[in-house]
Amino acid sequence: MTKHTATPSSLSIVQEELRGFSRSFAELEWLMLILCLLYLFVPGTEINNRSGVIQTMLGFACFVLIFRYTNFYRAETRWKLAIETWGMIIFISWMLWNTGMAHSPLINLYLLVIIACALTLGKLITFMELTLISCWYLYMAFISYGDDVFSLKTFSELMSTFSPFVLVGYLTTMLSSDIHYARQKIVAASETDELTKLPNMRAFNALLQKENTRFKRYNKPFAIMMIDIDELKSVNDRFGHETGNRLIIMAANSINGRTRSADVVARYGGDEFVMLLPETDAGQLQELADRIRSAVENTAFDEQGQRVSTTVSIGVASCPADAVSPHDLIHKADSALYHSKRAGRNRTTIWRQERDALVEQAASSH
Repeated sequence: MTKHTATPSSLSIVQEELRGFSRSFAELEWLMLILCLLYLFVPGTEINNRSGVIQTMLGFACFVLIFRYTNFYRAETRWKLAIETWGMIIFISWMLWNTGMAHSPLINLYLLVIIACALTLGKLITFMELTLISCWYLYMAFISYGDDVFSLKTFSELMSTFSPFVLVGYLTTMLSSDIHYARQKIVAASETDELTKLPNMRAFNALLQKENTRFKRYNKPFAIMMIDIDELKSVNDRFGHETGNRLIIMAANSINGRTRSADVVARYGGDEFVMLLPETDAGQLQELADRIRSAVENTAFDEQGQRVSTTVSIGVASCPADAVSPHDLIHKADSALYHSKRAGRNRTTIWRQERDALVEQAASSH
């Protein structure tokens, strides 16, 4: 089973989306204030408490300025957006209280909040906010109509006014869910190898950079393991490329099935894989590599009545023992891998072993 890891690139997409929503919320808040300000100067409008309305608008403007422009939250989060929608609901509710209650034309401002919430915050919070708005609307109607609010005629009229709010909230939430699901599929496809369903190098490089940053900040060791399928060409020549692809998938599943939860396996290209091993010191590498080699070696499938199996050669480099640069780590792990190939395949070479062998060879040649 392929493990799915949230990559920095997918997380950055989410953050960019939240920043876009946040900008839209800011424009929405100022738009509400402008509409309410215009309402004050429309002739014949019902305003029960003009000073109270002005104080409410000033209070909401202060809320927006303090909450949004003083870095109250440095990172954009959905909870920040949720708090802003609750603030907008309180503002609109108090404006309605002073401008005709259930009959106020400003009641349509609720639609802006419901749409914004449904598009950004999901079903649960949208349902909660709709419930709050419904309760406030019925309470204002009760203040206006008294017990008559429960009569069939009055209640039907009230619901005919309010039902579009519920319908808009429902449809917008469904639309948002479909868009969110489609975006997730697109992001996953852009970061997944089509054949093996493992992360591709775009996703892997982002995770490798993140792990290197963790090392620089917290001094956590990690390692890179390069894995190459042995004799894939002979399988392709004998059975065809379709069988070769089956062999690649089999090897990928065997490798991925023997990793730890924090490890990440990606397809490097062709018959090569690369693995990121967080918080792994040099002493653990040989055991992990042997476990992977054994898993691949003991897995096979039948093709045209014949058993098809393979082995893998492995090269490993660790940070900080061998290198601290991601590029250097991959280069040294790849060099160690080719040492395993030259030494007879189906074996593991730690970069330091190859380096020591080269030093010893150079010394003996003098």
